[in-house]
Amino acid sequence: MMELAGKRVMVVGLGVSGLEAARFLAERGARLVLTDRSETIDRAKLPAGAAHLGAERAEWLEGVDLVVTSPGVPRDSVMLAGAAARHVPIIGELELASRFITAPIAAITGTNGKSTVTVMLGDIMKAAGRRTFVGGNLGTPLVDAVGGRFDICVAEVSSFQLETIVDFHPRVGAHLNLSDDHFDRYHGLEDYGVAKARIFENQGAGDFAILNRDDPNVFKLAKTVRSRAISFGFHQQHDGWAIWPAEKTLAFDFGGRKGTIGLAGFHLGGRHNLANAMAASAAALAFDIEPAVIGHALAAFKGLPHRIQLVREKDGVRWIDDSKGTNVGAVVEAIDAVPAPIILIAGGHDKGGDYAPLKKPLREKVRLAIFNGEAREAMRAELSGATEIFVVPTLKDAVEASARAARRGDTVLMSPACSSFDQFRDYAHRGKVFEELVRAL
Repeated sequence: MMELAGKRVMVVGLGVSGLEAARFLAERGARLVLTDRSETIDRAKLPAGAAHLGAERAEWLEGVDLVVTSPGVPRDSVMLAGAAARHVPIIGELELASRFITAPIAAITGTNGKSTVTVMLGDIMKAAGRRTFVGGNLGTPLVDAVGGRFDICVAEVSSFQLETIVDFHPRVGAHLNLSDDHFDRYHGLEDYGVAKARIFENQGAGDFAILNRDDPNVFKLAKTVRSRAISFGFHQQHDGWAIWPAEKTLAFDFGGRKGTIGLAGFHLGGRHNLANAMAASAAALAFDIEPAVIGHALAAFKGLPHRIQLVREKDGVRWIDDSKGTNVGAVVEAIDAVPAPIILIAGGHDKGGDYAPLKKPLREKVRLAIFNGEAREAMRAELSGATEIFVVPTLKDAVEASARAARRGDTVLMSPACSSFDQFRDYAHRGKVFEELVRAL
């Protein structure tokens, strides 16, 4: 546990996690310096301390003992570069929280599925009677768990958060998959993968690493982690501790502890959701939860909003909200999970990824792709010839064009492959607007 009283601490970025970190620091006697590049933040809602909004200035670091940065702050920020040059320690809210939490932590990362697995695992632990905190990158900052009477903290962790860990040590860490994403921040897949792999950095022999053996970029970590590697995947061939699907069950072999978890009541469709169930079950088994309890919790799990969620069926056309599909890998999963023929609505703010992996699923299942937002022309150029393509300026235009083109039996799938910031606050705002537009048809 670190001493904060009397320390001069700068918080860089005053979004949800930054504000919670600032309040946490103030409660423990830190003297705050608050910074954010946005000038529209309500100063009245900030904890007491010096607040600097707008253009960054390195001199604000004078006398600062510690910098706590928010995950969305760019790595080349003036404040972070200045702190590094002055040898001021830089951590994030995730690291800060972990230094005060005494309950074991289960941390979930991966390009896709991490929110679903986090909530799924949280539900399993609650069903087992464990006092469980569920949060992290999912929405409720981990620092909110400090001081609570929890048996376990289940946290979604992003690559951005993992960049600034020092001692963060999950008892169980899960890495679900790795595909192109956030290339507006990382120099390719290897750079992105290095950040993700830090989830296992401080684990030891008594900890567990849950790894996707169907993803070579993830499973290669089994050779380097110091913790016990547990693999999940669709093929049964495995070496050591593993879980796999077998005749409406999940079969597992944990070093001689063998058994099955029933899937009779598990109703979420798609291969990706079965993979999510394997990952969550493996983590639960690592905490010695009984297979029957896991099976009952999986049967009760209803999925999360904006993840391949049926909005309505009108005139024989199904409208699906997958606003959380902010990268190409997620869109491939969504197309695989819903019935053809598909009208795909995609586009938004381009994150620098490669759209080429969409060509095959577009050819096979998508009869019309409607691209909108800032990325629409880039997507049309890269995916030309894979299917019929329209481009329109906004999501509203895309919904209206889909309604005109849709025929009985079609599925209209909004799965953007892009972030939402060209038109919306976040993916949830985009999903809500999509649902409102569809219900208004």
